[in-house]
Amino acid sequence: MIACRYKPHPALSAFVEDLWLYDGYVPTHERERILPSGTFELVLNLRENELRIYDAANTDQCRRFSGAVVSGPYAGYFCSDAAEEVSIMGVHFKPGGAFPFLGFPAGELSDAHVDLAEIWKGHAEDLRAQLVETNRADERFRLLERRLIEHLIQPLEHHPAVAIALEAHHRPEASTRTHELAHASGLSERRFIDVFRSEVGMTPKLFDRVRRFQRTLGQLRVSHDIDWATLALGSGYFDQSHLIRDFREFAGVSPTEYVRRMQSLQALGAHAKPNHLAFA
Repeated sequence: MIACRYKPHPALSAFVEDLWLYDGYVPTHERERILPSGTFELVLNLRENELRIYDAANTDQCRRFSGAVVSGPYAGYFCSDAAEEVSIMGVHFKPGGAFPFLGFPAGELSDAHVDLAEIWKGHAEDLRAQLVETNRADERFRLLERRLIEHLIQPLEHHPAVAIALEAHHRPEASTRTHELAHASGLSERRFIDVFRSEVGMTPKLFDRVRRFQRTLGQLRVSHDIDWATLALGSGYFDQSHLIRDFREFAGVSPTEYVRRMQSLQALGAHAKPNHLAFA
């Protein structure tokens, strides 16, 4: 199996985290839960021209999309069909990183997927066809990178208020409360929320919760000796109960069940994709 990631050109690096590719992936399970990250994802299926997405509330019925889709930021998990991920690649945007490529407010894709063809028109299928015909991973990455640059619709720069808010999330000592971020940016709270949602795709309060959840996942991936109370306080929760409530809302399982499932995958030697949780 090929599993690799590619750092983008410096012109894109402030908005794109990386490009990724899985080729020859053989899943041991039927579904994968995609956990909320507060970010957008561009996904291309290189094996068949379809992607099936399952809602958390109704896992028996799927929504069918083309083999090239854009996933907006979700407030909870959704499920993908693992059988479709034999050969798949995509773009992982940084928080607030997708809006220059969309041509409409990012908030319109909150909790939603859309075919890339609705944004890039006929260029979406052309891109997918070229990627399918290309065998080398490095050539696929460079091709996808060029297409991103060609389809820039807005300048690669954030509204100053959004830049202040996103930078605060990188500083452990900084406050990320909405009213304080609005004050720091010189905007009313209502105006700040509107500007933030138009670029990031969700409200500042929800984004703060999702990023706190992501910090917790990061700790669980590197540590197997867990003091839950310490982890909760270190991740920004009031207490352990607060951590458990948010975790169940975002992942559909408790933190201990998440750890158990991840350890079971590791014991089987199965590959665990970032921000995915396998389900039979």
